[in-house]
Amino acid sequence: MGIRKILSRDFFLTFSAQLTFSSSLFILIPTLPIYLARLGSAEAEIGILIGTSSVSSLILRPFIGRALLRIPEKNFMLWGALLFILCSIAYIFLPPFWPFLMIRVFHGFGFALFYTASTTFIANISPEEHRGQSISYFFLAFNFAFALAPSFGMFLINRFNFTVLFLVCTALSLCSLFLSTRLNRREEHLPEDLSTTNLPILSRKALPPAVMAFFTHIIWGALTAFFPLYALEHGMSNPGLFFAAFAVMLILGRTFGGRILDLYSREKVIFPCLLTYIIATVILAFSETTPMFILVAIIWGAGNAFAFPAFVAYAIDLAGPSRGPALGTFTALSDLGVGLGAVIMGIVLRLTNFQTMFLCLAFTGVINLIYFYLFVMKKAKLNRAIYMMEQVEK
Repeated sequence: MGIRKILSRDFFLTFSAQLTFSSSLFILIPTLPIYLARLGSAEAEIGILIGTSSVSSLILRPFIGRALLRIPEKNFMLWGALLFILCSIAYIFLPPFWPFLMIRVFHGFGFALFYTASTTFIANISPEEHRGQSISYFFLAFNFAFALAPSFGMFLINRFNFTVLFLVCTALSLCSLFLSTRLNRREEHLPEDLSTTNLPILSRKALPPAVMAFFTHIIWGALTAFFPLYALEHGMSNPGLFFAAFAVMLILGRTFGGRILDLYSREKVIFPCLLTYIIATVILAFSETTPMFILVAIIWGAGNAFAFPAFVAYAIDLAGPSRGPALGTFTALSDLGVGLGAVIMGIVLRLTNFQTMFLCLAFTGVINLIYFYLFVMKKAKLNRAIYMMEQVEK
């Protein structure tokens, strides 16, 4: 019965639009670093060019989040898909560094518009009692795209060329634009006790899950930027297989375990997930074979399957009616993590080596776990203790 409430017409349309939109993005994960390397870009330049889209995305996120209290989500999804179409075409003609950098900035703007709006749309149409499960199912759109697009991207550049790759990105973005036009237009849903004139751009309530997402996305940003180069160096002809194994674990976890997010507290779900980031990056630092790379992807995927939907659901729980600003804040810090991960670890890689870089990512995971224990878990325990005392007094 709960699943029937979740799987509405608009859910399916948003899911499908997100699937094609994400595919046009994820197809570039293993291929864009290779494209830039073949054009002569150094590691630090590649890190900057890959990470720039995330940095530009985070600039818009908080403003989009607040605007979503007044403007229908569908509008932002359409603009995001349109920007993706234009940027995909521009990649064919513009070389690195500065022309390519500007396109990466607009690509980030498009991602900010579409992703923030689509996630907020799903949060607003989801039944409250099944919110965690609904968000988990929605993120399967990213997972299916991630399972197929990176390997498909490698196939395209190995079988054809990069021009064909960018044309496929354009076609996928066009599909997303069409599907978004079919959505019902939601009316403004600003609560009566709130006003966009005095509402802060950033949501303080959403900061705890946003900070955790920031640290996990530092790891994500670095791995997506540099693992393809590391894999090719160690004889893995298709680095997309790593991301495919990662995505398969996400799909399995979220398909069969989505209900877990509504059965257990957010803290109980998040804690073991954060451990997997540390374990995966430590193993990767000492891995040089394809089977070991796949093992890392499986461990990493198992943790991320529950971590990210738990972060999003937690942010929505804390935000109350102000979901747009909360998700704007959450996704802005996520993008900041992706951008900084690529840029900072690009510098680390240039000064040291891959093993040191991966160990730095493991240390980032340790910092995240410490933050979670000191500022999230302890606070949650204190709040529960206070609640129990109040109930006893009553």
